[in-house]
Amino acid sequence: MKTLIYQLFLFCLLFVSCEKGADYHSSPRENFEALWRIMDENYCFFEYKQVDWDEVYARYSPLVKDTMNQYELFDLLGDMLAEVKDGHTNLISSFDMSRYWAWYEDYPANFYKEIQDNYLGTDYKIAGGMKYKKVADNQIGYIYYGSFSSGIGEKNLNYIFTHFEACKGLIIDVRDNGGGALIYSDRIASRFLEEKILTGYTQYKKGNGHTDFTEPNPVYLSPSEYIRWMKPVAVLTNRHSYSATNDFVNVMRLLPQVTIIGDRTGGGSGLPFSSELPNGWSVRFSACPMLDVNKEHTEFGIDPDLKVSMTDEDIQKGVDTIIETAIEWLLSKADSTKTKSFL
Repeated sequence: MKTLIYQLFLFCLLFVSCEKGADYHSSPRENFEALWRIMDENYCFFEYKQVDWDEVYARYSPLVKDTMNQYELFDLLGDMLAEVKDGHTNLISSFDMSRYWAWYEDYPANFYKEIQDNYLGTDYKIAGGMKYKKVADNQIGYIYYGSFSSGIGEKNLNYIFTHFEACKGLIIDVRDNGGGALIYSDRIASRFLEEKILTGYTQYKKGNGHTDFTEPNPVYLSPSEYIRWMKPVAVLTNRHSYSATNDFVNVMRLLPQVTIIGDRTGGGSGLPFSSELPNGWSVRFSACPMLDVNKEHTEFGIDPDLKVSMTDEDIQKGVDTIIETAIEWLLSKADSTKTKSFL
């Protein structure tokens, strides 16, 4: 991401890594105490999520027994971590990884690959981690980006935008994109800027208290030096748009030619970092919060500009309600306004 984010990453990483030097043993009790303290001193959303971590300790501590085997202990500690309701928080051992998925499980899917295939077909193009094709009688460019862990280079983007040069609008579908590298979020978003903009703020822990944070530090993004797209854009989201995808949507929603269509994103606005328990298990958690331009958290997700869900009737027909809405929206915008081409 931005230079400032990388600096905070290194700071937080060094700050958290000191946990390894604590004088613990590998008994169930000592590992429980170590995990609770690591989270207590470093997790960044206790106050925002109104999690009483002392109450969690009081509830789970009596359940720790010296006779527990490693699998029982792992399950117990994983359950304790789930109390913070954070998809970035995991306990990792050589035999399992705890995870919290309820942040999206109670929402409609709003994305089905077999229906998306009706739009992509088999003749789509691939550039880096992106699949792309012209749809709606070649009037609209469609990009599907399934993971920010899949690299996308500047040349890849140049080829894509050139391919869509004659199109009236562009769809960027990031549904079911669980995140990845923030650098790709910035690289793509910069292709839609005319000028440098404020995209949000970051904070990091400066002490062990739950509210011990630095003042918010502004984060900016500058326009790309390569091809940029100023025609209408629709970004498609669902609840499984998480982490780096949430960051991408947070930036794209600031731009005048962009409309977010679909369902609320999954959130995940805390930069994740790792520490280690005495028995060698790793714990990953949100350590540094990222705020939007209003200095508000997006940990619980970002609402779309146009909320659209896939209907049962469309699903039975093999029609993607969200893609169809985006096509209709883009064509109406293109017909009613004079739009700039890319620069």
